[in-house]
Amino acid sequence: MSTASAFSSICFERGCWFQGERKIRVADKRFNKLTLGSHLASPSSVSVRFSASSSVKSDKDVRIGLLGASGYTGAEIVRLLANHPHFQVTLMTADRKAGQSMESVFPHLRAQKLPSLISVKDADFSTVDAVFCCLPHGTTQEIIKELPSALKIVDLSADFRLRNISEYEEWYGQPHKAVELQKEVVYGLTEILREDIKKARLVANPGCYPTSIQLPLVPLMKANLIKHENIIIDAKSGVSGAGRGAKEANLYSEIAEGISSYGVTRHRHVPEIEQGLSDVAQSKVTVSFTPHLMPMIRGMQSTIYVEMAPGVTTEDLHQQLKTSYEDEEFVKVLDKGVVPRTHNVRGSNYCHMNVYPDRIPGRAIIISVIDNLVKGASGQALQNLNIMLGYSETTGLLQQPLFP
Repeated sequence: MSTASAFSSICFERGCWFQGERKIRVADKRFNKLTLGSHLASPSSVSVRFSASSSVKSDKDVRIGLLGASGYTGAEIVRLLANHPHFQVTLMTADRKAGQSMESVFPHLRAQKLPSLISVKDADFSTVDAVFCCLPHGTTQEIIKELPSALKIVDLSADFRLRNISEYEEWYGQPHKAVELQKEVVYGLTEILREDIKKARLVANPGCYPTSIQLPLVPLMKANLIKHENIIIDAKSGVSGAGRGAKEANLYSEIAEGISSYGVTRHRHVPEIEQGLSDVAQSKVTVSFTPHLMPMIRGMQSTIYVEMAPGVTTEDLHQQLKTSYEDEEFVKVLDKGVVPRTHNVRGSNYCHMNVYPDRIPGRAIIISVIDNLVKGASGQALQNLNIMLGYSETTGLLQQPLFP
């Protein structure tokens, strides 16, 4: 095999393209740095190393079931999978839209060849290899526990995110209906728990706010650079985060030209955030978290106020984040002074973040932005399933942000 053809084979598998000897796009920085770079000088070693890749099938050979396809996160899964070389949606459920085509529910997806929507009770799960579950919380546990044990599952609801059953019941107001199954669930914060996700059968995809908050805070806590007390989080989300259901509070005239706080002190993402931070701190962490609804469709910003450990500076925090994420495709730590903007991640799986000194000595301000429907939901779900099935986690996710 020639060097060029070896590149072509492996790059298709890793989600990037070459045109002759000229590189068009790099999909996985870590892969290129660690693997391609070490073989460029030796064509023979490239041929040996990549010979197995020539047998990779180019057709879409993983059959995907999508539960709850009529919501925003379901539609985002379908949009993202249009660019995936291996995953094909072959089963879609939406009880209230059963019998309809996907293009009648979401006309922007009419270019794709998709199965008609059916009710969950009519779904034959023996015909799929993996499932994305985009059902509302409270309905997911009973459905997932009845699915075939051979299926790989990523659940985008909140039903399996909290390990503590009593905590789930306290915050969600109902008993947990799959207690035994909860014991095998892996929490899917990809960049932090990648190795656990590789071995998982069922992944609980993180919530949007917890994703934008934990990505900057976890590396800083691991390095003991910030205190575990007095963490204040001011977070803002686009309206799509509230779902597609018709609600008076989400009408244009109720939302436009204004900002509204909601879930003050009782937002259901609080225990999820505290669970992740407490795991890192190895002690109970309590945060002050207030979310706000913004008059925009998609996007999320979390502004986080922290106390630094004695002798630590904002330069130390910035450097730790840069080091932690230097090889990550989807997390970008911006240059000093550059302010993250939701516009710059819109429609993408990227998270942008930065650190600033507070006017109060010893404190720092961290700003983190994501697209709540992509990195905060469907994009991270696809990233997780890629890992679970042994594909490059960037596959199908390298769309650049939509701007303006």
